[in-house]
Amino acid sequence: MSKGRFGAHGGQYVPETLMNAVTELEAAYEKYKDDPGFVSELTELLNGYANRPSPLYYAAKVTDDLGGAKVYLKREDMNFTGSHKINNVLGQVLLAKKMGKTRVIAETGAGQHGVATATAAALFGMECEVFMGRTDTERQALNVYKMRLLGAKVHAVDSGTATLKDAVSAAMREWVRRISDTHYVLGSVMGPHPFPTVVRDFQSVISREIKAQLYRKEGRLPDAVIACVGGGSNAMGAFYHFIGDKSVRLIGCEAAGRGADTFETAATITTGRPGIFHGMKSYFCQDDCGQIAPVYSISAGLDYPGIGPEHAWLYDTGRAEYVPVTDEEAVGAFEYLSGTEGIIPAIESAHALAYAMKIAPTMSKDKIIVVNISGRGDKDCAAIARYRGEELYD
Repeated sequence: MSKGRFGAHGGQYVPETLMNAVTELEAAYEKYKDDPGFVSELTELLNGYANRPSPLYYAAKVTDDLGGAKVYLKREDMNFTGSHKINNVLGQVLLAKKMGKTRVIAETGAGQHGVATATAAALFGMECEVFMGRTDTERQALNVYKMRLLGAKVHAVDSGTATLKDAVSAAMREWVRRISDTHYVLGSVMGPHPFPTVVRDFQSVISREIKAQLYRKEGRLPDAVIACVGGGSNAMGAFYHFIGDKSVRLIGCEAAGRGADTFETAATITTGRPGIFHGMKSYFCQDDCGQIAPVYSISAGLDYPGIGPEHAWLYDTGRAEYVPVTDEEAVGAFEYLSGTEGIIPAIESAHALAYAMKIAPTMSKDKIIVVNISGRGDKDCAAIARYRGEELYD
């Protein structure tokens, strides 16, 4: 594959005003990614600050209840700030500091990436502004408060559907305005090159740890690794070090919303087609005229009309599978894991668990599934209660 391309996907589809910024980022990343000092500093931050390595937990009660394959949970929810997002953010903000930037900006959907960026900005003494769709600020109000508490300025974006795609667009416009002192901490494996590679590399710590931890526990590779997919950073992190292991099924779970056969869905691989948006070529949900279509999911973090270009390539080559999971299935899995193992997962992660609940009973007891629990679900409790017809607060 050529630089910045994953098969037919990827590239740098950005205006001339951003070319200097992405070129500068690419040069800085090539300089520092294997630099012993940078790697040592980042490793210390991940281990000493972000609480890595995250545990690989054998879900014995779930395994017994489902009656098939062994189910392990990669507990990214136990990272500092409560999700996998801190892995990428610490890497990018450290890189921005090395580049001489004094300000960082970010987009966020569920708020976890925004919280992680605000956290790292506070740690490094940098200004921080976060763009979040108005709809998402309302359903993830707790994370909005956290970002402001950490010193970030939060911009509620009202354009379009007022969700994640519009937050990305607003962040990109802001980046154009202040390239000289600002780094855009893009939160997923999407956007123009080198972002899909940079984010993938920082998140690949997940699959590196899974492989080492499972060898210690079971002495072998898993039979399947399952993760939720919006833009796809937690999934790519969980998949990456298994791509060459052909015996391992890689399964991405997309947000089908109210059904992949309805207009209220965000299942990109299931319903989308090739297009160009947000600086990359990939698969996108589009209308009959080729415009980016409105999408829907109960999950603010999966409510995006596209998917990262490396995922698109994994799909094209047949190396990974992508399956739709509805709101109802995800909410059921959210409640199931909470009541069975005492672990409240993010509603995003519950999409992956829902599919594991489907396939584990069909597999023999000597098989192993690893589900990436990409974040914790305290942020989602009020929304799930409303979904079930209950109001937590008057």
